[in-house]
Amino acid sequence: MNGTFTYSNPTRVHFGGDSLERLAGELANYGPVVMLSYGKASIKKSGLYDKVVAILTEAGKTIVEDPGVMPNPTVEKLREGARLARENKVDLILAVGGGSVCDYAKGVSVAAYCDADAWEKYYVRMEPVDNAIIPVGCVLTMAGTGSEMNGGSVITNHAAKRKIGRVFGDAVFPRFSILNPELTLTLPHYQMVAGCFDVMSHILEQYLSGTDDNTSDYIAEGLMRSLVHSSRIAAKNPLDYEARSNIMWTATWALNTLIAKGKTTDWMVHMMGQSVGAFTDATHGMTLAAVTLPYFHHILPYGLPKFARFAQVVWGVNPAGKSEEEVALAGLDAMRAWMQEIGLVLSLRELGTTPEMLDGIAEGTFLLRGGYKPDLTVEEVRGILEEAF
Repeated sequence: MNGTFTYSNPTRVHFGGDSLERLAGELANYGPVVMLSYGKASIKKSGLYDKVVAILTEAGKTIVEDPGVMPNPTVEKLREGARLARENKVDLILAVGGGSVCDYAKGVSVAAYCDADAWEKYYVRMEPVDNAIIPVGCVLTMAGTGSEMNGGSVITNHAAKRKIGRVFGDAVFPRFSILNPELTLTLPHYQMVAGCFDVMSHILEQYLSGTDDNTSDYIAEGLMRSLVHSSRIAAKNPLDYEARSNIMWTATWALNTLIAKGKTTDWMVHMMGQSVGAFTDATHGMTLAAVTLPYFHHILPYGLPKFARFAQVVWGVNPAGKSEEEVALAGLDAMRAWMQEIGLVLSLRELGTTPEMLDGIAEGTFLLRGGYKPDLTVEEVRGILEEAF
């Protein structure tokens, strides 16, 4: 590994079928007022809401209800939650739900005591956090984002047609996360496979960079192989606990900062996918699936050795009698077949994108410089979106 880095991850994870039993012990570390942030009806239908409320009540906590967190949390909801947390002097934000709820809770944690507009200060201008931060804990119900063990927070501003992810430092990481794979078993197939692709994308965007012999790459390859194997099982049998538990744990390690160490990383798929989401409000993992293969075909000539390695190690492509480019392309073909097999979207059209949106999506895409083609232009992004359409 040629890079230099510092590694830190302050989140304590409780994993397994009985992990919710650890929540009471965690609550003892915080003050009396807990803001309970969640989505709409799903955690009430499943009975999880009642279980969490019972634990909070038994712990003597005052509960501040914060329902209605949407799949792509909006700036309006962020401001509402920040006001609620500030006015109630909240001691802990407990996010119960998927990655969007966790993302939102972390956004609220830094926005509550911000002396300016938090969207402008922390998401647009990306300024350092200089105000008090409310601790966050998570009870996860969907595997995919990795938000349960990182400092990321993605917020959507529909008026500005912007969906921006901010990666905050250790102080914003969840203090603890409860990961019970059983809570993911009732997730609709569409959401489950979208989460699987979000995981794959996270790994690939760290893996497809750099040219050195890097231990992080070997870890990434193992995670991808596990994900492909388990996703195939779960797509056929959603109630397979072992497969769902492996997907959940892989999702956490895909984006808890470990496999980024020593890497420059390439987050352009997420930049394009988030811009698509700002225009369509489509499911995040599906926006990534729609743009990934066109983007990979575009950058493949610039990172050919790594794409060929990916084809052989992850997809089992036999290089005999093939050129390096043929091996790499066979890997992308194998990836496409897997995506079709588990039921992923493969075009922007399927997400409600119209040709009229493409210019705005391209212009709203942040251009990052860590990948194999660091000089990517808006015009190239527009061409990739056309290929994805």
